[in-house]
Amino acid sequence: MATPFATPRARALGFGLRTCREARNLGVRQLARKIGVHAQELSNWEYGKRIPKIEQVALLMGALVVEPGERARLLDLARTATEENWLEASKTGIYVLYEREASDLFNWEPALVPGLLQTRAYARAVLSDLGVAGDELEKLLLLRQVRRGLLTGPRPADFRAVIGESVLRPPFIEAPVMVEQLQLLLDLSRRRNIGIRVLRGTGSYHPGYCGPLSILEFPQLPPIVFLEQYRVGGYLYAEDQVADYRSVAKSLAALALSEPDSCALIREVLADLGGSDG
Repeated sequence: MATPFATPRARALGFGLRTCREARNLGVRQLARKIGVHAQELSNWEYGKRIPKIEQVALLMGALVVEPGERARLLDLARTATEENWLEASKTGIYVLYEREASDLFNWEPALVPGLLQTRAYARAVLSDLGVAGDELEKLLLLRQVRRGLLTGPRPADFRAVIGESVLRPPFIEAPVMVEQLQLLLDLSRRRNIGIRVLRGTGSYHPGYCGPLSILEFPQLPPIVFLEQYRVGGYLYAEDQVADYRSVAKSLAALALSEPDSCALIREVLADLGGSDG
């Protein structure tokens, strides 16, 4: 059986290696010469296209003088890099790195506005309710703003979201904050690379009740499905599983309102809250 190509763990290992190299202000060619490998081979490791041997990772860690905690984490990823799926015990920011490399994203959110579409005030309200405070809260809010550039920058990714109707009327967000949030959704929906659709109550069970999901597509690498739960995230890579979730995404889109009808509903809720789509 062939070694799996660019698994979630292999890509996480690559992200870590690249971050360590950049922290030392070394180019790929410089570091490759330093450890005696071809620059293309090192580049393949950093993008998860190839998996380095444990001893090669150890050599890299020594050349880059990586601190013990990060060294142990990367060596563990190297040992398990061929595993197809990955359940993270805690959120480490790896998803944001996958997101940054993606060219197309699909997001199903039954309860919250997708992270890439959240206003600062909305994100603050949600994170504060989860107990995030102080410097950590400000760091996450800044990260949200930076992530938005994936959709509004010079080479924006295609983003398609299906959200549950309850997302528009959350009982835990104050009206002024929600007015600003709904106005942003309408503004972003005018961009050609962003599609937002609302799924109203269907009266029957559908796979979306199982929870939020994201599908990330990459130009030259296999797709990854991300399943987010409280303090844990699951990354699926196996071809049959990805196909199943693509089918779920298609089903949710088929059940949802069209983009124009979704925008009309958002405007209706916005008006109820005393706002306007100006």
